[in-house]
Amino acid sequence: MLSLRIWGDRGSMPTPGPDTVVFGGDTACLEVRAGERLVIIDAGSGIRRLGDHLMKTDFKKGPIDTDIFLTHTHWDHIMGFPMFTPIYVPGTKIRIHGPLPLDGDSLERIVGTQLSHQYWPVRQAELSADIRYEHLREQLIDLGDGTTIRTKYLNHPILCLGYRIERDGFSIVTLYDHEPYRNVFPTDPEDPSYDDFAATEGMLAAKEENDKIDAFIAGADVLIHDAQYTAKEYLGSKLGWGHSSFEHAINAAHRAGVKRLVLFHHDPNRSDLELQELELFYQGKVGGRTPLRIEMAREGSVFSSADGARG
Repeated sequence: MLSLRIWGDRGSMPTPGPDTVVFGGDTACLEVRAGERLVIIDAGSGIRRLGDHLMKTDFKKGPIDTDIFLTHTHWDHIMGFPMFTPIYVPGTKIRIHGPLPLDGDSLERIVGTQLSHQYWPVRQAELSADIRYEHLREQLIDLGDGTTIRTKYLNHPILCLGYRIERDGFSIVTLYDHEPYRNVFPTDPEDPSYDDFAATEGMLAAKEENDKIDAFIAGADVLIHDAQYTAKEYLGSKLGWGHSSFEHAINAAHRAGVKRLVLFHHDPNRSDLELQELELFYQGKVGGRTPLRIEMAREGSVFSSADGARG
């Protein structure tokens, strides 16, 4: 069986309070169960509650042994790691995977810097867990039990990976933090910087990369897709920030034959009421026109190959 549970779905910054209790205020963290194997995607603030849950459940069977796959190292995706209880427990084994930073830095230093006396009372060297780091590129990872994870570079201001997890013919794909590729060269012949060759090549390059993304998510049973903005917000002032619009996520999922789309990475300024209104609005736009099912991510939601839907 393959299943996913959402522990954090907020973007940029945790947003606790009465206006975020329905959809959640913790930043990105997903729990994936592939048979007996535990896989965690991202270590945002949601990983704190996941860690406490694991200590009450899995720890009864023995020390925690897990893989953490980071999409990237922006703070909202790693900030919960110092509060992940298993790292303080002897016998814990954690393998942290993530994209190789372009500046030659390392995952170990970036994640571990949070555990230094400038920011935290416990240093990384003082942790009880056995923690190892592995840098990833675009590749296929065979977990050895019928479960595979395929990686794909996404469009974000820092190197970022999407993950496609497959087991027994069921697929779960994560596609955040990401925005569609676009031609960055001037396309107006009246523009002093216009160059016909550059404009044409830029258009073709953007299409090629967007086609690769479509192929990566094609036929997914569950797609967790970035949708921080509306199209109006995105085009108005958010171009280049590395996040998608609801409209883009829905169109991409429909085009790629995705079965269930979960709109993720909620803007920190978006309240429960606003998210509910947007969810109903987009469901109304799509309803009856496509077999695609769409919904907003909610903390606690479970998606499983056992029934192909929320548990």
